[in-house]
Amino acid sequence: MNLIAEDIVDYIKLHISEEPPVLRELARETHANVLMPGMISGHEQGRVLSMISKLCRPKNILEIGTFTGYSTICLAEGLAKNGHIYTIEINEELEEFAKKYFVKAGANHVVTQLIGDAMELVPKLEIVFDLIFLDADKKNYKNYLNLLIDKLAPGGTLIADNTLWYGKVLDNTANKDKDTKGIMAFNEAVLQDKRLENIILPVRDGISVIRKLE
Repeated sequence: MNLIAEDIVDYIKLHISEEPPVLRELARETHANVLMPGMISGHEQGRVLSMISKLCRPKNILEIGTFTGYSTICLAEGLAKNGHIYTIEINEELEEFAKKYFVKAGANHVVTQLIGDAMELVPKLEIVFDLIFLDADKKNYKNYLNLLIDKLAPGGTLIADNTLWYGKVLDNTANKDKDTKGIMAFNEAVLQDKRLENIILPVRDGISVIRKLE
């Protein structure tokens, strides 16, 4: 299910800031050599992440779901001086792929890659984050919310990907898949949490921008 007409998406891509060459190269190699390349953020979403990061000017960023590093590089574009991004990926086979592009993008000195289960790794990080990007297994999104909220600074921003889940959130049948149920539970939990304010942007299959109240 396309949330926005394809011709509108094409128009948007022609009228937003150009995709950096290193990210074009990263995207090409991802689509040529990596399973499920559609998981990559891509040009449109990447510029959204970059813009939000630049507006926030975060000192510390946490990313759950590195994949091949496209979104990591976009988020790193907005880091404050001496800022740092910690990115977690459960698939160890992608570590070197992403690292290669962090070097090519000149971002390797501001990126710490962590390999493993985010639910186990995040509690060990004794850092408060100004910006968090969640793009991991959808069935656990609500669990991630409960984990991440205390790691987010007051006034900080949590970006969650896939929160419209290609329109599947409109499915009212009882036999929804686990991922759809996970996204719907997350969206409801965010809405009901009085510590948060949020908006859902219909970019690709939905990006939630969530602010923790001060």
